[in-house]
Amino acid sequence: MNRRNFLSLTGTFTGGSLLLPNFLHAFGTQPNLVIGEQCLVFIQLNGGNDGLNTFIPYDNPLYYDLRPKIALAKDTIVGKTNGMGFHPALKDFAAMQQNGDLSVVQNVGYPQPVRSHFRSQEIWQTATDSNQYGTNGWLGKYLDLQCNDHEPTAGINLDSIDNLALKGEEPNSITVKDPSRFKISKNKEQGITLSENPQLDFVRKVANSVKEGSTEIQKALAKSTAEVSYPKTNLGKNLQWIAQLVKGNLNSKVYYTSQNGYDTHDNQVNLHNRNLTELNDALAGFYKDLKQAKLLQNVTIVVFSEFGRRVKDNGSGTDHGTAAPMFIIGGSTKGKVLGNNPNLTNLDNGDLKHEIDFRSVYASVLKEKMAFDAGKIGIKNEGLRGLF
Repeated sequence: MNRRNFLSLTGTFTGGSLLLPNFLHAFGTQPNLVIGEQCLVFIQLNGGNDGLNTFIPYDNPLYYDLRPKIALAKDTIVGKTNGMGFHPALKDFAAMQQNGDLSVVQNVGYPQPVRSHFRSQEIWQTATDSNQYGTNGWLGKYLDLQCNDHEPTAGINLDSIDNLALKGEEPNSITVKDPSRFKISKNKEQGITLSENPQLDFVRKVANSVKEGSTEIQKALAKSTAEVSYPKTNLGKNLQWIAQLVKGNLNSKVYYTSQNGYDTHDNQVNLHNRNLTELNDALAGFYKDLKQAKLLQNVTIVVFSEFGRRVKDNGSGTDHGTAAPMFIIGGSTKGKVLGNNPNLTNLDNGDLKHEIDFRSVYASVLKEKMAFDAGKIGIKNEGLRGLF
């Protein structure tokens, strides 16, 4: 059995208690990872979010010519600036941007784009070129270099499945669906020593992470309360958990969660409105919670999708495309719109040409917020200027 299978077997939680063999329970304690006060929160929009109907070039007549069935009316668009504006469902995004707490990075993508959901997500999660395949995630590599041996809660993935972005050589992250139910029974058995089997040793190390992660998460939850109302959606609940863990001083450096439903080939107007409303409302609660706790400057939120959609609609929706905007919230971002407005005349076979490589955003976030050189994990791109 390989390491990924071990990690998937022992480090992924869907709520409730996890039953482990006795020999996997008896490990010593480890302190929390503490490196400054900053942390990163990633929200992955699964399915390929339509960037042109999220941050909209309403002042460009071609937008309406190319999208006769799904274009948003000018008078419904909010937060207008320099010919661009937000989908009407993103009223709180517009308010955050107006407050100087949200930056938009336009036309983000990568060379030789791939339109497969799985493969494109893998590229974003490993930060490799489109013709390369990585076994570990970019955040997993970062945590490997930042952690002493392994730290159980350096990364927290709020989901029911593991995320490749957080996979490293060491089990420095935990996947958990419901932190309140993530409790591992204590076992007093002691004296377990490492074997000559590296795979067995690895699963024991994972089990140690399981035990310690459970303890530290419960301590953080006990020190924090939910003081802001969140929507009762999956994303709302996940961001509420993250806020409680941050306020409870868990000291994780990376939090990761996702929202599904962005593969809008059909019925896009209704589906996209529903998804963006859920995204807006969940992030509005999270933003208010962190602001109220005076923690927004310490938390950098990165919202992205694996690709955008094609420029021309298909009659009721849009098909897989390439470049799209990213959104950076909090973390003392400068609140700017970076990059040119989408060029709807100079297309690549009907798709937007990317102008900003997503890895330059990663490099900027790591350098400016975590004091880390992205080159150490193989990201060669220069950091994007003007973000922080």
